[in-house]
Amino acid sequence: MSNLDAAQLTADLIRCPSVTPEEGGALVLLGDLLTEAGFEVSRADRAEVSNLVARWGQKGHAKTFGFNGHTDVVPIGDANAWSVDPFGADIKDGILYGRGATDMKSGVAAFVAAAVDLVKDTPPDGAILITVTGDEEGPALHGTTAILDHMAQEGEQMSVCLVGEPTCPNEMGDMIKIGRRGSLTAWFTYRGIQGHSAYPHRAKNPLPAMAKLMDLMASHELDQGTDHFDASTVAVVTMDTGNPATNVIPAECRSTVNIRFNDAHSGESVTEWMQGLVNQVIDETGVLIEMAVKVSGESFITPPGDLSDLVARAVTAETGRVPELSTTGGTSDARFIKSHCPVVEFGLVGKTMHQVDECVPVAQIHQLKAIYARILSDYFAA
Repeated sequence: MSNLDAAQLTADLIRCPSVTPEEGGALVLLGDLLTEAGFEVSRADRAEVSNLVARWGQKGHAKTFGFNGHTDVVPIGDANAWSVDPFGADIKDGILYGRGATDMKSGVAAFVAAAVDLVKDTPPDGAILITVTGDEEGPALHGTTAILDHMAQEGEQMSVCLVGEPTCPNEMGDMIKIGRRGSLTAWFTYRGIQGHSAYPHRAKNPLPAMAKLMDLMASHELDQGTDHFDASTVAVVTMDTGNPATNVIPAECRSTVNIRFNDAHSGESVTEWMQGLVNQVIDETGVLIEMAVKVSGESFITPPGDLSDLVARAVTAETGRVPELSTTGGTSDARFIKSHCPVVEFGLVGKTMHQVDECVPVAQIHQLKAIYARILSDYFAA
């Protein structure tokens, strides 16, 4: 009986220094392993980003289970703050340390190991499609989007997809993500007239306009939540003047907001709301205000049903917990996959992701592999 060690594979991946957008050897390692296991492996590289697509079974099979994940990681920060080598994959007292241990080389290792064991031991009547990107932690312009473009060109189609991001806030098995809020960032530039602070009537101060606009946005309640989503939020993340002088009214200042919005809104509707407030403040103050907007992703949900039930049953069987179906948290690459097929997310406890001394219990990696293996077995048995 095959038994690919997911914890050892996680350690091998951690030793690949794949800080976005560097491939670091991680996808080469996975490609070789999957090829040996009988998967048809191809690359969907674009720009400076490396991406992998691996399929076992018939292309276009009506029963194709997809896994998605990433091997790129965030920078380590201050190397001296780490108690271990960030890319050393040290194990201490049953805990595996290293950048990407939680987010999300362990998730990738667990679903690859589960898939390899299944096709070697009990080849299913169907197909498995594994997609791994090197651009999830970065701009995400040439990662999973490039993979989906490649799949469209090659006639590859997932029936359903599970993204292996860390989803559990406290205990293994306590949460499945069935959607995500949308994310939007807006940058504002305010232009007035510089002058002496003793003669404010000779200047046009942009700072009160900035304060007014930011207060209007931050104090506004966009909604009180919807059936599957928490209330939308507006966060003022920076307000800058760059003015070191106390006797000068600056000519220009800037501010930025980040908005996480639920399915009561779209990126377009939120932008229209912001533009209305901008126009209001311009009329009231005479200060010119320019706005630039980037929508990182629209809100989406995979309604509770067959896919979430499949994952939840496996989680409960392996952990004894009934997972909450949630749409909380930030964005993930599921926002791209949702237009391709039904998608949910399930993975490890994410408490240490992006932190110094990022780590994961080795036992948790084995448990995650067991959950993924049960999901695959149950999916193809149905």
